[in-house]
Amino acid sequence: MSGSQKRPAADGLLPADTTEDVRARAQGVPRQVAVLPVGSFEQHGPFLPLTTDTLVACALAAEIAAAYPVHLLPPVTISCSHEHAGWPGTVSISSVTLHSVVSDIADSLRRSGVEALILVNGHGGNYVLGNVVQESSSRGGRIALFPAPEDWETARTRAGVETSLLTDMHAGEIETSILLHARPEAVRPGHAAADLVADDRRHLLTVGMAGYTGSGVVGRPSLGTAEKGRALLASLVDSFGAYFALVTADPAVPHAREATAGRAPVPTDGSGRRP
Repeated sequence: MSGSQKRPAADGLLPADTTEDVRARAQGVPRQVAVLPVGSFEQHGPFLPLTTDTLVACALAAEIAAAYPVHLLPPVTISCSHEHAGWPGTVSISSVTLHSVVSDIADSLRRSGVEALILVNGHGGNYVLGNVVQESSSRGGRIALFPAPEDWETARTRAGVETSLLTDMHAGEIETSILLHARPEAVRPGHAAADLVADDRRHLLTVGMAGYTGSGVVGRPSLGTAEKGRALLASLVDSFGAYFALVTADPAVPHAREATAGRAPVPTDGSGRRP
C-alpha cells in the first residue's frame, strides 16, 4: 500500500487504520514516517471553534496522508495556549508537558520500527516543538517540524491570501479559509464583520492576546473563502515533499540533505507522492 492508494475512512479526527494497514503501507518504503498533528484548545473569536488549530492540523495531515505513505497519528489536542487564558474555554498544558508528550511519542514510534516523525503544527504558540526537534536531531533522531513560515508564505501567495503572515495572526483569513473548505459546518456566522488589525504585538508574551484584542481575533477573517482554503492545503502538501525526502534520505549518501532540500520525492509505486 502506498500514499496513492485508498485509505480507510477516518472517524472524525481519528485515523481508522488497523495494524495490517500500517504493516502493508510500510512495504516498499525506505523508512517509515509518522505524521503527528498538534493543535490546541483555545479561543478563536465568536465564530471559530476552540478546536480550530486541531482541525487545521488534522485537515493538513489528512491531505498529506492521502498523498504520501505515512503513518497518520491521532492529534495532540491540548497544547500551549497560555496567551489566550483570558477567554472562557481555553485549556493549556505546560511547555514541559508538551515536550515530554511529543518526545515520548517519538520514542514509542522508534520502538515499534517507525524511525521518522514529522510534527504538523497548527498552533503558533507551540514554540517548544522547535526545541523537541532540535534536541532529538542532535541525538541522531529523524524528526521535523512542519510547516515552516516559508511554507506558509508560499501557500499564502499561491492561494491569493491578501493579508500578510504578520497581520493574519489569529482567527483571520487563513484559518477561516481552511475551515470554510475542510469543515464548513464549524464556521459560525460573524466572520465577515470581525476584522481587527494589530500588527505591533511586541509585548504579546507578557500581556497575552487580551492586550491586543477584545474579540480574540487578530486578522481579517472577512477575506476568507473555501477556495483559498483548498489552495492553501494543496500548496502545503506540495511543500511537505521536501520534509518527507529529508527524513527518509540515506545519511550515508554525501550531501543527502542538500540533494533533497526543496525537492519532493519522485513518485513510485512503493513510496513518495502519488502523481
